[in-house]
Amino acid sequence: MSRVVIVLLFTFFSLHAVEWKTYEEALKLQKKSSKIIMIDVMRSNCHFCIDMCREVFGDKKMSAWLEERFILVKLNLDTDAVPLDIEVSMTPTFFFVDKNQKIVKKIPGAWNIEDFKSLTQKIKGE
Repeated sequence: MSRVVIVLLFTFFSLHAVEWKTYEEALKLQKKSSKIIMIDVMRSNCHFCIDMCREVFGDKKMSAWLEERFILVKLNLDTDAVPLDIEVSMTPTFFFVDKNQKIVKKIPGAWNIEDFKSLTQKIKGE
C-alpha cells in the first residue's frame, strides 16, 4: 500500500472518529482539565497501526469514550518528534502522560475495542 493511501486512510478515519491533537495542543488543554494525555505512537507503514485506526479509533462509540477520558495525540515516528525522551520499540505503542509530564502507563501493541477499553479504563488524571 502506498504511503499516500496510508496517510489518506488515517486522515479519513481521523475526520470521522477520534479528534487527534498535536502534543503542544494537548499540553495546553491539559492545563485546563484533569485529563491524561494519551499518545499513540505509530508508523505510516505499520499494518497493526492501520488496524487500530480502522477498528478501534474508527468506531464512533469507542472514540467518544476515549475523548471523554483522555486528550488524544497521534505521533508518526516517520515524521514527528517524540516528546519526553520516549523510547519506542514497537508500533503502535500508547503512552499516558499526567500533568507533571510523567508517563503513568505504557501499552504496547494493537488491541481490539474491548481489550483496549479494559486496558485504559482505570487510567485517571489527578
